[in-house]
Amino acid sequence: MSRPSPRALILGLNYPPETTGISPYTGAMARGLVHRGVIACVLTAHPHYPDWKIKPGYGQWSRNEHLAGVDVTRLLHYVPVSPKGLRRLFSELSFGARLFGRRWGRPDAIVAVSPALISSAMAAVRHQLTARKTPFVVWVQDLYALGLAETGQAPGLVIRAMSAIEGWLLRRADKVVVIHDRFAARVAQDFGVSRDRIQVIRNWTHLPPAPVVDVAATRARHQWGDRETVVLHAGNMGVKQGLSNVIAAARAANTAGEPVKFVLLGAGSELSRLKSEGADIPNLQFLAPLNDADFVSALSSADCLLVNELFGVAEMAVPSKLTSYFSAGRPVIAATDVAGITADEIRAADAGVVVPAGDPAALLDAAVSLGADPDRASQLGANGLLYCSTVLDEDSAIDQFTQLLVQLIDRDDRTTESVPRTQTIEAR
Repeated sequence: MSRPSPRALILGLNYPPETTGISPYTGAMARGLVHRGVIACVLTAHPHYPDWKIKPGYGQWSRNEHLAGVDVTRLLHYVPVSPKGLRRLFSELSFGARLFGRRWGRPDAIVAVSPALISSAMAAVRHQLTARKTPFVVWVQDLYALGLAETGQAPGLVIRAMSAIEGWLLRRADKVVVIHDRFAARVAQDFGVSRDRIQVIRNWTHLPPAPVVDVAATRARHQWGDRETVVLHAGNMGVKQGLSNVIAAARAANTAGEPVKFVLLGAGSELSRLKSEGADIPNLQFLAPLNDADFVSALSSADCLLVNELFGVAEMAVPSKLTSYFSAGRPVIAATDVAGITADEIRAADAGVVVPAGDPAALLDAAVSLGADPDRASQLGANGLLYCSTVLDEDSAIDQFTQLLVQLIDRDDRTTESVPRTQTIEAR
């Protein structure tokens, strides 16, 4: 008698059709597991990020979908217009409560995606009470408490509380998957998780292979001049990005008469404020989110791609936009902590230049320098493409994750009494 396919339940706040942040990775992982013979089910929220409003057509109390072989159940939760402070906390609590109250069926392994930390911790409590023999994996995309500290979004008491919750969650997981070696070191050092229970699986380039891009047509469509250096920042516009630095750099370029245009593509909680702050700057442009094809075209047609982080942000996250940037073959400017994790990634790929966070003059100088040296810009872009193909490979990452889950399930089968299970995960 053939062995039934292993079953994985993925718990996470973000899932496609959201196109930025964690969502593309969770979606690709779930689809990839299915392609490798794992029955995958996802419990998630309705799409709402980065606009912080539920996408039209969604918003039911619960909604069941079958997407690319994955059973997806969406649960309605509180989505604040301004995701800060207590509103952000209540949002995560409401999603955690929905997870806690749902039927999980009998999965062979459970994967909680963090952040959101609070809902992952509530899921861990539920797991402890009802399914503690089932392997429980925490997939860490950002370090939550460290993020609060580095962005200054919470007082010390709250940060200590979040750190205690994060440490409890990670220590009780059967395996902690992190997306960078420096994350692994922080998880071991800060939370006392033994190194043998931490596995590094890198994120990957989630965009489809780039078609031949008509750069001239794309630049004309977005009103980018042939003689100006276009510096494009794509993705979420939130507190962590510290995009007032870009506004200041654009203003300095305009004052100095430098032919540099700064473009902010995407949405986020800071968008309205940034538009107001930069309303009088002619060489600053805001673009609404684009579909995948137009997004790839925009990245490939800009002269430089920008990662900008708030002063003080150093270790909390590896910006997800980097994988897309590298795949576009354009040089990257990273305005960030020069000793931080983002700077390390740029240097590892040799795909761009690093300037200090919160220094608009240094940002402008880097843009002018790259604009004046097309050969260097081209080489840095080519280095990013090579890094994508050798280090940030999707198949390799999902193969590693699949192997991890299968090993945990096999270990569980060897050490616990066999229990008959259904052929599918019920999350309804």
